[in-house]
Amino acid sequence: MPSQVYVDQQICIGCGLCVSILPDLFRLNGDGVSEVYVQRGGDREKIQKAIDSCPVNCIAWR
Repeated sequence: MPSQVYVDQQICIGCGLCVSILPDLFRLNGDGVSEVYVQRGGDREKIQKAIDSCPVNCIAWR
């Protein structure tokens, strides 16, 4: 079962949808793209919602 979330920053367009869904896990970095800054915790249902909502499919479980 995957336990970590990954953002492919080469694909991310920095729309911020994941940040609005789960600001305790995602943030936009200095380059304006999403990153996971906390790997522990987080509501798996909300994480999956962020994955499913990403317009460019750059978020995934590892």
